[in-house]
Amino acid sequence: MSAFPWLTVLTALPVAGAIAVLGFGSRNKALARRLALGFSFLALALTILLWCRFDSTSGALQFQQQVAWIAALGVEYHVGIDGLGLLMLLLTSIVVPIGMLASWQIQERVGLYFSLMLLLQTCLFGTFTALNFFHWFVFWELSLIPAFFLIKLWGGPRSTAAATQFLIYTMVGSIALLLAFLAIFLATGKFDFIDLAQLAQSGHLMPTVIAKLAWHRFTPRHVALILFAGAFLGFAVKVPLIPFHTWLPSAYTEAPTGTTILLTGAMSKMGLYGFLRILLPIFGAQMQLVLTPLLWLAVATIVLSAYAALAQKDLKRIFAYSSINHLGYCLLAIFAVVKFTGGDADLTAEKYAAMNGVFLQIFNHALTAATLFWFVAILEKRTGGLRGLNDFGGLRKVVPVFTGLMGIALFSSLGLPGLNGFVGEFLIFKGSFPLVTWATSLSVLGLLVTAIFILGILQRVFSGPLNEKWAILPDLTTVERLSLAPAIALMFVVGLYPQLVLGFVNNTVIQIVQQLKF
Repeated sequence: MSAFPWLTVLTALPVAGAIAVLGFGSRNKALARRLALGFSFLALALTILLWCRFDSTSGALQFQQQVAWIAALGVEYHVGIDGLGLLMLLLTSIVVPIGMLASWQIQERVGLYFSLMLLLQTCLFGTFTALNFFHWFVFWELSLIPAFFLIKLWGGPRSTAAATQFLIYTMVGSIALLLAFLAIFLATGKFDFIDLAQLAQSGHLMPTVIAKLAWHRFTPRHVALILFAGAFLGFAVKVPLIPFHTWLPSAYTEAPTGTTILLTGAMSKMGLYGFLRILLPIFGAQMQLVLTPLLWLAVATIVLSAYAALAQKDLKRIFAYSSINHLGYCLLAIFAVVKFTGGDADLTAEKYAAMNGVFLQIFNHALTAATLFWFVAILEKRTGGLRGLNDFGGLRKVVPVFTGLMGIALFSSLGLPGLNGFVGEFLIFKGSFPLVTWATSLSVLGLLVTAIFILGILQRVFSGPLNEKWAILPDLTTVERLSLAPAIALMFVVGLYPQLVLGFVNNTVIQIVQQLKF
């Protein structure tokens, strides 16, 4: 246990910021923006402090707090982080300031907008630190409220429909998830993720559930798979996994770009976090039973989303489908790790590689996708909202700095060696290929199609003859260059020295893989 409540303070900090923004900045747009950005930087500083104090040689939970909350229901205020939780806190702390800077041009209800962004940050922090399902589910559901209003109130012409679709899809998944865990609680009396994971690893969880919830029309195997399906749906919608993805392109496109950055950079990671923190430890055996269908879904997510991106003309829709594609690689590796290997030491080492790749890809995608959408926001600001592939041409002649920096982010998304996107994808494919050769081989098609549409962006937006309409388009200002510099620099740093991230998560990876016991 930690003597000082670091995680509680971190979670509460954005709430205090939201109150300050509403209280002092509701009538002063400039003050509202600066207050919100200041609180987001405070959260980043506190997260970096946690990173410095974190014991990377241990895979155990750290900075824990555990206090009785609703004893009759087995509900505790239980928070803590391992390497996975720390990584999620760090990427959230990086993505939120990027989203705010990309939202600097917002002019309507500025105080409310930035306070909702801070409230969403609190929900993300709470989700990534809570270890009791009841406590965790509160943050999981509350995150929908600020996200819904950020899309609806400041989005594009079809924002109401997009926000409603987003809410309905995620609510359906959340209800399925809630019902599955309520059934488990009725059988075990436990909500704590750690306790449930230990029951699952000892082989006592599902027998206990089946003994208490014996449905005469279903076999024990069917009951276990039904509970798994409920939990799986909740996370699959959030990532999203095809075919539960149809809410995402509309939400990402209609949302203001700063909000889109939060959706892709942080909220989509809530689903992957659920797969790693909850599904693998608690439902690993059930995942193994349906491994082949899961792998087909991962391959479809990777390949079909890449082809969908190739067919788009709107930059935001291209990057929206590209996000699905990149997160699909994480799902491929997660499912590959479930494969039974009989304790083979070489294949176990490949599982470690694949899982390290997942962790690194989660961080890299958050950074790269957020930066790409940030560039789209800058482009929209200069062109009156235009962002179509056919709206531009030859921009490198008039905005060379913008072209160069966005080109770095695009090549990072492509997975160019030397940039952050390469190492995570390499580890995923290296680890997954010996485990699930057929699925990994098919997934390579996603890499090929990704290269085609990213090079297409470079060709149609930045190369070729200059569209005279943009002959006097201004390049990045000094402030914009300085703002973008840390994100671009981090792409090189992580690409050249991935141990900066892997060194803190490797022991957590080892613990996750060893807990699977097959």
